[in-house]
Amino acid sequence: MHRQSQTYVLHVCQAIVMAWLLIIISVIILWVASLCKIFRTSCSPSRAVFLNNGEALHKRNVLLVIAHPDDESMFFSPTITYLMSRGHNLHILCMSTGNADGMGNSRKEELYQACAILKVPLQQVKILDHPDLQDGFGKVWNSNLLGRIIEEEIVSHGIDSIITFDNYGVSGHCNHRDVHHGIRKLLHDTSQRNIEAWELVSTNILRKYSGPVDIWFSIFWALHYPSGQMHCLLNEHPQKSFLAMAQHTSQWVWFRKLFVSLSSYTYVNTLRKINE
Repeated sequence: MHRQSQTYVLHVCQAIVMAWLLIIISVIILWVASLCKIFRTSCSPSRAVFLNNGEALHKRNVLLVIAHPDDESMFFSPTITYLMSRGHNLHILCMSTGNADGMGNSRKEELYQACAILKVPLQQVKILDHPDLQDGFGKVWNSNLLGRIIEEEIVSHGIDSIITFDNYGVSGHCNHRDVHHGIRKLLHDTSQRNIEAWELVSTNILRKYSGPVDIWFSIFWALHYPSGQMHCLLNEHPQKSFLAMAQHTSQWVWFRKLFVSLSSYTYVNTLRKINE
């Protein structure tokens, strides 16, 4: 009886081990297949129509609005890579220096270095250090102030498209959400109705940390969304995300290295049109 019990336990353990091996192998296969899909996209002519309303490519003046230095590399690198590779004229407006820990000056320089990796002209990168727009949880940024500042950038550079965070802001950071509300306020109040605005869709935690595997979910949702209202942009050069984020040396600690490795935002951005 004792031997039968031992045999049963052994069989159960073997079954559990085999089940876990199958799961691990399946995840590896899916991960590799997802990366192959991304690299295949980078080697073939793009069928993407984001910011391209006609058959011929129309160069757009795009403003990416972020809250802190490193947002561009952690969250928006697929979008930046897409825009730069299609010849669009990208401006980046960073609403703070990220001075919550007293490293604002260093973080400014890190942002410029990251933008150099991402091929964004440095003269088109603007970093604010406004006393009412300081980095930190619990620091509420005024929507009217944000709207006025963003409107000045729109007028100065002839911007016709804006990209920013959605209402949750990927990580839930209050500054990310405030930037979204500032743009919403601007769109509601402005008389310039020819401005397109797009928000980066926040995903649940399982998708957020599924790495390249999330491209399949993103593509599925984009295909089933009303036409022209959502676009899925694959990062054709995901290695740039790592290299760009590595320029933020003050922030390049182990858990951010892990985040960039596992984050779906390294590999894909889903942009949804903001409709007023």
